[in-house]
Amino acid sequence: MRALLVVNPAATTTSARTRDVLVHALASEMKLDAVTTEYRGHARDLGRQAAESKDIELVVALGGDGTVNEVVNGLLHHGPDPDRLPRLAVVPGGSTNVFARALGLPNDAVEATGALLDALREGSERTVGLGIAGGTPGTEDEAVPSRWFTFCAGLGFDGGVVGRVEQQRELGRRSTHALYVRQVLRQFIDEPHRRHGMITLERPGEDPVTDLVMSIVCNTSPYSYLGNRPLYASPRASFDTALDVLGLKKLSTAAVARYGTQLLTSTPERGPHGKHAVTLHDLTDFTLHSKVPLPLQMDGDHLGLRTSVTFTGVRRALRVIV
Repeated sequence: MRALLVVNPAATTTSARTRDVLVHALASEMKLDAVTTEYRGHARDLGRQAAESKDIELVVALGGDGTVNEVVNGLLHHGPDPDRLPRLAVVPGGSTNVFARALGLPNDAVEATGALLDALREGSERTVGLGIAGGTPGTEDEAVPSRWFTFCAGLGFDGGVVGRVEQQRELGRRSTHALYVRQVLRQFIDEPHRRHGMITLERPGEDPVTDLVMSIVCNTSPYSYLGNRPLYASPRASFDTALDVLGLKKLSTAAVARYGTQLLTSTPERGPHGKHAVTLHDLTDFTLHSKVPLPLQMDGDHLGLRTSVTFTGVRRALRVIV
């Protein structure tokens, strides 16, 4: 088997020595080309090259969720075709590694490599659904390129938090769970629309859902982790279905305390709920419109401000080694 290993040298939780060990372990089992990313978007370019090649059967992403997202967008540049495209494998090297953990992989790079090699020997794989989002026709954002996401997206409050975290990382601060918690609190204090939501969700054949302050779009569950604690925003979300949405219509101090507690104590059976919470399951097509530009994030990557985003859930998008 010929495989491409895409290595993010800035991966948060793997040292250069650990990466060397992992490369040697993988190379002992397959014909491996290892490439270290050199710029933002490089992993996407490498994924696209692999998809367009005639002999690469497997792409291994060694890094965090951002690296995985880029590789996936490269592999799916010409659209989903699970039977033709190279398979994807993930070795977690970031701070949270939501996609890898949602697949059931160990959150340790060495252990995950061992599990990956076992899965390859056994031929263990699954075809997962993914989400894609892009500009909405007829709006000022219609020219925005479409982008795939593996586990979640968020418009509004959630996107603002991710944007704040990225700003702190650019200042040299490490991506830690404590950093995320601080930025959640700061976003809440500065959020200008927390009492009167700006977002409307529209879907074919249904009444619109209006006045949302925040909207989290989930492709799987849990949608994130706080340390080792899984957070279930939409417990029924799955790689085998389309997309789920958790929307909140109010973010007063009392509402934040209530929904924050519910999220921290959420389970695979029960997530945030209440009269100001909207939960929608297995949506294939829908659009989020906002009265004002709001921050958008996908897979923990801040993508700027948007007034309209159209989402599509694709049930069979990519084969993954598990």
